[in-house]
Amino acid sequence: MKELFDQISEECSKNVTKSYSTSFSLATKMLSSNIRQDIYNIYGFVRFADEIVDTFHGYNKEVLFKRFVDDLNHSLSEKISLNPILNSFQNTVNKFKIDRELIDAFLKSMELDLSKKKYSNIDEYNDYIYGSADVVGLMCLKVFVSGNDKEYNKLKPYAMSLGSAFQKVNFLRDLNDDFQKLDRIYFPGIEYNTFNEESKRTIMNDIKKDFSIALKGIYMLPNNSKFGVYAAYKYYKRLLRKLEKASYLKIKNQRVRVPNYQKVDVLARSYVRYRLNIL
Repeated sequence: MKELFDQISEECSKNVTKSYSTSFSLATKMLSSNIRQDIYNIYGFVRFADEIVDTFHGYNKEVLFKRFVDDLNHSLSEKISLNPILNSFQNTVNKFKIDRELIDAFLKSMELDLSKKKYSNIDEYNDYIYGSADVVGLMCLKVFVSGNDKEYNKLKPYAMSLGSAFQKVNFLRDLNDDFQKLDRIYFPGIEYNTFNEESKRTIMNDIKKDFSIALKGIYMLPNNSKFGVYAAYKYYKRLLRKLEKASYLKIKNQRVRVPNYQKVDVLARSYVRYRLNIL
């Protein structure tokens, strides 16, 4: 029965989300139940692609990635895949008519991670962020607005700013891991060995601008997603504050984290604002 297979596929995507990201999983639970599964489906897809290029050491990543893309192409055209993650993703793509350009841009950035180690200028950097983060936010936005093109186009720039802010925070938090384990550094014009307080301050100011733009769009989201997205925004703002307080040496030598009890605190405070209709 295809219905049973689809159900099992969706459970796989949900479990991937819960296993790989407690913060994203927590925020997704705050979305309306009628869109929650589709966000799990998107996350499962992007997580698996990211895992291939980032963690499958000792395997031929290029071959695995190509096979993943080939399977994706078949799933989108045939509307089924024996890979449960791709099967649930294609269901969401076809249901909300998610633009293929968004998917291709994401895959392009993931493919860059197979070989590219540095981004020498701002254009390369922005292109990578667009593909690795902005388009993921835009896929989710398609779900939030139920495929309504008018609402999607109105909220698109804000969703892109939020995706950029999230990704830049991740880059800063993961500076040590990216360099030590993957020999990568994403920030243009910044070397790991010369990263200092001035570098950190420049990056922080850029992220704050993105967050300022993004917040305006969060206020305009439909009720099905406003609380969940706001909770994710507040979590990343908390992480950004911890990074701001940390010395550049600490960022270079360890991964700054938000403890689980603080994540719960962020969620509670966000919920109060939502219930009081302050959002």
